[in-house]
Amino acid sequence: MKSVQALRRVAVLASAALLGGMALAQAVVAPPKIAASHAAEHAAHADMTEGEVRKVDKTAKSILIKHGEIKNLGMSPMTMVFHARDKKLLAKLKVGDKIRFKAAQQGGVLLVTEIQLTK
Repeated sequence: MKSVQALRRVAVLASAALLGGMALAQAVVAPPKIAASHAAEHAAHADMTEGEVRKVDKTAKSILIKHGEIKNLGMSPMTMVFHARDKKLLAKLKVGDKIRFKAAQQGGVLLVTEIQLTK
């Protein structure tokens, strides 16, 4: 009888140790939520291109940007005109502003789909 109780205690202790080890492993493997949100923010900035505003034409909804490499379009650094998907994107921009932007090609037209002023 004593040996059965001893085996039960050993089994309970082993189960507790196993569960504790699993919880520790999960804590080590699972990154904290703060790191995950930072990674998402970094990924969002990674697909943006840095540039400088050279000209803004709000009537034509176009903007001349001197930009770095646009990876999603396979485009080398250069200065070129983009059309704005929405006129509101151009509202606060002026010549000389440093920006980060996203661009896409639709129907043979290069569009700026998002713009952020940088410091």
